Amino acid sequence: MATAKTQLTEAALTVLKRPLVTEKTTQIAEGGNWLVFEVEKTATKPQIRSAVENLYGVNVTQVNTLISKGKTKGFGARAGRRSDVKKALVKLKDGQSVDLMAGVK
Repeated sequence: MATAKTQLTEAALTVLKRPLVTEKTTQIAEGGNWLVFEVEKTATKPQIRSAVENLYGVNVTQVNTLISKGKTKGFGARAGRRSDVKKALVKLKDGQSVDLMAGVK
């Protein structure tokens, strides 16, 4: 039988797909107290806020979202299209941080 804590974690994991760690997101994180995640396209800002707070145990002060449109690659019969991606920029309360690279070898 699943507990309430397990259900919250499962719901949070369905909202947050993965953290985005690139040069640009690292610069954003260093400039302020921001984290960047790839999220489900149907996720709302309150769902994203609660997912980050439940998974990482931090306080979220602001959530901004954007949808990166997929681009067409190739040409002719080989042409394809990348999927659209929804990203969430999450600002943490001052003095709090999350190490997204913990456990990476």
